[in-house]
Amino acid sequence: MIDSDMELPENQTAGTNENAQAGEGDAQIEALIRAFGCDHASNLIEELILTALRMGRDRLSLADLKLINRTLKELRNAAQVFAPYAAFRKIAIFGSARTSEDAPEFKAAEEYARRMREAGFMVITGGGDGIMGAAQKGAGRDHSFGLNIKLPFEQRANETIEGDHKLINFNYFFTRKLNFVKETHAIALFPGGFGTMDEGFECLTLMQTGKSRIIPLVMVDPEGGKYWEAWERFLRDHLLANGLISPIDFHFFKLTESLEEAVEEVVNFYRVFHSYRYVGDELVFRLNTPLPPQAVVLMNREFADVLASGEFRQGAAMRAERNEPDLANLPRLIFTPARRNFGRVRQLIDYINIHA
Repeated sequence: MIDSDMELPENQTAGTNENAQAGEGDAQIEALIRAFGCDHASNLIEELILTALRMGRDRLSLADLKLINRTLKELRNAAQVFAPYAAFRKIAIFGSARTSEDAPEFKAAEEYARRMREAGFMVITGGGDGIMGAAQKGAGRDHSFGLNIKLPFEQRANETIEGDHKLINFNYFFTRKLNFVKETHAIALFPGGFGTMDEGFECLTLMQTGKSRIIPLVMVDPEGGKYWEAWERFLRDHLLANGLISPIDFHFFKLTESLEEAVEEVVNFYRVFHSYRYVGDELVFRLNTPLPPQAVVLMNREFADVLASGEFRQGAAMRAERNEPDLANLPRLIFTPARRNFGRVRQLIDYINIHA
């Protein structure tokens, strides 16, 4: 017990003062959160405020503070735009901004987007002309999002999405790219330049490393086109031949000249499989229909390498999934994954869609 008249050591005094300041600061932040009516995920809002205050205390450079501030504003704006459409599946369509309207690639992209809209998907593009404009023309304004980027040279939105509230203008490529990955449920690539290659390889890298959801990725050529065939040949001749990627990685994407096949690749991916999330060490597949018991028996034999331990089992929603009540009634496939060779997880999803 410390006598109230006893002088505390200097370091103990400092620690006591810091604790008192922290306690007072917490109370002020909690009061601020209540005043703004932030009753949703208030603990995360408190963390955001504390992070901002710590950046001020750390005396970050003005350039860093501007970057972080603008990034947060861009992410908030994009989240607000997408929020009302959370219930709709979306497909991102990429390709060259330089493709002319009379090119077969333009016509194929327009028709593909129209078919995907008829299949219940909304379309996301970079908001520009060429393949992007074709896709949004096919999907229509009401079913389109444009994620435009501010460039040093003139960059205008295509006529379909121009002026629409679903056109989002980004200052940074990384915030724009994050929203493409975060919001889309499928990706279609038509012939394009550096930007198209960038989006395709990023998606492949994120799926290969398990850093993003596995989604269908389809490379579409017009009939008779050889663009993606040459691209895949480069992967096989230089990356695979030199051991830089694995044969299993080729299951992450599909090449086709058929628009019908390109539509089926996406639609069939969600025929039985719905979505997934991690709950601790376990991976929970949400399914549209339960699997036949025999299919699970065969799965445990044919996909044993996907497991870190245990086996595949069917069940109901887990307690940790209570924050997604809309998915509560879907049947589950639950297992502990090895978290490697994610191409095998892609094959597992195909197996589920075939054998249900």
